[in-house]
Amino acid sequence: MSHSRRDFLVRTTCAALGAAALQGTVKKFGLANLLATPGNGVSGNYRALVCVFLQGGNDSNNMIIPNDSYYTSYTSQRPTIAIPAGNLLPLANPPASLGGRTFGFHPNMGDYQTPNSGPLYPGPVSLYNAGKLAVVTNVGPLVVPMSQAEYMANSKPKPYSLFSHSDQVNAWESGRADIKISTGWGGRTADAVATCNAGSGFPTITSIAGSSTFAIGLQRPLSIGTGSLTSVLVLNGFSSTTTDQARLASMNYLRTIDLTPFMVAGASTTTQQGVDIGSDFTTDPTINTVFPSSGLGNQLKQVAKVIKLIQGSPSLNLSRQIFFVQQGGYDTHQNQRNNQDANLLDLSQSLSSFYQATVELGLQDNITAFTLSDFARTLQESGSGGNAGTDHGWGSHHLVVGDAVTGGNFYGTPNGSTGSIFPTLQAGGPDDTTSSPTGGRGRWIPTSAADQYAGTLAKWFGVADIDMATVFPNAGNFATMDLGFMGAPPGGC
Repeated sequence: MSHSRRDFLVRTTCAALGAAALQGTVKKFGLANLLATPGNGVSGNYRALVCVFLQGGNDSNNMIIPNDSYYTSYTSQRPTIAIPAGNLLPLANPPASLGGRTFGFHPNMGDYQTPNSGPLYPGPVSLYNAGKLAVVTNVGPLVVPMSQAEYMANSKPKPYSLFSHSDQVNAWESGRADIKISTGWGGRTADAVATCNAGSGFPTITSIAGSSTFAIGLQRPLSIGTGSLTSVLVLNGFSSTTTDQARLASMNYLRTIDLTPFMVAGASTTTQQGVDIGSDFTTDPTINTVFPSSGLGNQLKQVAKVIKLIQGSPSLNLSRQIFFVQQGGYDTHQNQRNNQDANLLDLSQSLSSFYQATVELGLQDNITAFTLSDFARTLQESGSGGNAGTDHGWGSHHLVVGDAVTGGNFYGTPNGSTGSIFPTLQAGGPDDTTSSPTGGRGRWIPTSAADQYAGTLAKWFGVADIDMATVFPNAGNFATMDLGFMGAPPGGC
């Protein structure tokens, strides 16, 4: 039976790329960036962002807790799942932004003692105390700033499908709370700094957690697993036999001709880019830092290995990279103390190891890791006894880690009525979605937008002020796109 060239391309493209494949081919071909003028390559101005998505909605009310007179407000709504005051890990210094108030972290967020009495790595509390971790408070998807009265009166537009997992994940990852779109702020950030990586066929964004809206822009992101890098984007189906080598030669030739039709050109270029990137993964770099053998630990170790590979291969010509990893299990409607406690221990140890890996690579000033999540959870617990948990909330607290972070402090936008960047832990209080004590559940109306949080990171990464509205279309709705928790933006590529 004879086949057309188009049939051959379809068959060979589908068969040739292994389990790890370039995402977004159907959504965007975006080949123009590959033809831009060369950038500066790997240099001292290298910068990387690492998004750690806490899937399911992390209860940040049990992650960062006041251990002053406000502690009783917290426990009154959480008779079962509250963290005992004596178990909190206190911060060395009160956050300057909160006028002397004191806080503690969840008890599972201490230093990481690696297995078999190995090295001790600083955990989130120690990193905070050393000025290498910042807390961004009460942040979430917003269309415009909104007070409690405006929320209750429906006088300002609200984010679409509030409290829905899939919709709020999309709002966080896309950088749009007003409409649902298919591109992400990570992808658009990569597009905005594309000239820094121009001339390299290696994508700016790599996901170690499968497909993600966050990573989609004009450029195609790379999606890989946690196995050996030498197995990434390997051509399958071609043995060393004469017949298979003839097939391979035919495929390579056919991908160089008849490129006028857009879809044919796209298929040919996609396959060739996969082959080219696969040829870059000829070694599996060694990272000496000890990571927990968890899903998140393995993902972050893979990030460190890819960065080491890039740094050791100047020909790849990358000075900007973005990564996406994910940890599941935060939808804690019940049995929260067991489930979230275990997750926060894994998160703490994995972030601790990743920071240590950046030190091993000598890039702790150049790499910033940060958390995202669907939403926080209600202050008021649901259920009772050992099955108690929490329901879907809104505004949440997030962690940003790295030596470029202006750490050792809390950041956010003050509530207009209380003047505080930290929510009042009171059902029906001034940060809740209702003023009724009997109807309120402690769903914090964000005082800082997800756009502002992401915009602060994007600015440090190199997104120019003139491009901020392209990356974050609602940027003009907020007073500032820089919350102040990151150091200075780069002076070029």
